[in-house]
Amino acid sequence: MTRHRDSTWSEELRAFVTFWDERFEDYDKSKCKLLCLFRDATAALVVALVAIPLGIGFSIASGMRPEQGIIAGAVAGLIGGLCGGSKYQVYGPTAAFIPIIAGIVNRFDVPFLILSSLIAGILILLLGVFRLGRFFEYVPHSIIVGFTVGIATIIAVSQVPNVLGETNQIGRHFLEKLSHVPEMFVNAHAHALLLALFTFFIVRQLNKISVYIPAALLSMVICTFTANYIWHDHLIPLVSTQYGDIGKSLFAFTAPSLGEFAPADLIIPVLSIAFIGALESLLSSRMADRLADNHTPYNANKELFGQGLVNITVPLLNGFPCTGALARTATNIKVGAMSPLASIFKGISVIVLMLFYASYLSSVPMAFVGGLLVYVACNMIKLHELKLVFKSGKLHVGLMFYTALMTLVTDLSVAVISATALYYVIKVVVERHMKIRIESYEHALGAVPITDHAAASPEKCPQCGFQLSGLAGKRSVK
Repeated sequence: MTRHRDSTWSEELRAFVTFWDERFEDYDKSKCKLLCLFRDATAALVVALVAIPLGIGFSIASGMRPEQGIIAGAVAGLIGGLCGGSKYQVYGPTAAFIPIIAGIVNRFDVPFLILSSLIAGILILLLGVFRLGRFFEYVPHSIIVGFTVGIATIIAVSQVPNVLGETNQIGRHFLEKLSHVPEMFVNAHAHALLLALFTFFIVRQLNKISVYIPAALLSMVICTFTANYIWHDHLIPLVSTQYGDIGKSLFAFTAPSLGEFAPADLIIPVLSIAFIGALESLLSSRMADRLADNHTPYNANKELFGQGLVNITVPLLNGFPCTGALARTATNIKVGAMSPLASIFKGISVIVLMLFYASYLSSVPMAFVGGLLVYVACNMIKLHELKLVFKSGKLHVGLMFYTALMTLVTDLSVAVISATALYYVIKVVVERHMKIRIESYEHALGAVPITDHAAASPEKCPQCGFQLSGLAGKRSVK
């Protein structure tokens, strides 16, 4: 939940530039600050080991180079930890951004993506400055579940080539990719498929055992060793097959550019990045507070301010748009994080590790990437959330399916905006219809309060014979 304490705008602005705030309440209360620091550092290392293979996978799936996902996660962790509004939030590449980034890169180019992220970051920052974070609570949960299902489906289908050892591109759009899936199974690379299945099941099982086990990293090491030394004669496609060698020059300034495209082309990319960046970050912050039973709730407006800075800065430093990562945030809490220092230390840890081991990433098999992302896609769809939507009524079930379908055939921003608009149009129509019915009931009942009628008979008015069932106690005539 967000904070309820009223504050002036000037107090809110000062909070934005205050690093040591209520997020560090455990340090302020603790008699042994060194123990808090140790717990943050330990949590940071565990999360860093989880974040590195995920960064590689999300980056490749987004149409970027592998090292860009690692850099994005490191820089986002540093900036988000310094400037965000959540105590436990871990920032980095997320699955929700994959179809958005891939769509922008495929249709336009990387400098256009950076420009889109820069403008979106400014927009998110302004949402925080003008204290508009609460408005994201008005997006129905069924729509969030719907676009999550759509994104998960897109990710799973896009990874079929990597899982089956295919090196050729199979199209840009979902339906185009889906049409090529059957023919790829005919020429599937058996050893690549085995590595992908191994990754899927080993990550799934190890994550059930303990969050302290870096399941994805262990799987990456085993798959890399197997592909390069045991099955090297089978020519399993590697990261270097598509991207060449990965050097140690990870940071590089990349300038934004509109290029040959029109300013109007920015509208949908900017709105998509801004919406997902803000929404995912706030959802993750809210989840973190519930999971940690946090007494001081996150600051939604400061969280948006920090999220804006993340998406302004990270793409300029050889990264791409990032947001709060739900799974890594949950891991951060479970392994004992105490403050935003865990996110900051995580960013530093990733940078240090990559300075020494970046060159080895070229040998990672693409089948590992495919298996990991299929696992991520399956893990995005939560059965209890689907049950919750189905219990919410036909309208929300319809909204969920509509949003999922529109995400697949159009894009995320069109899906979410149209679904939200549709929901509130239906809500207004239904409420207006109910108001007309109530007014007609009042006209029929005259000046006698409904509660008085109900006292005489819970079903029927004794004076006019009008049916009262379901109305008693809900409204009175003035």
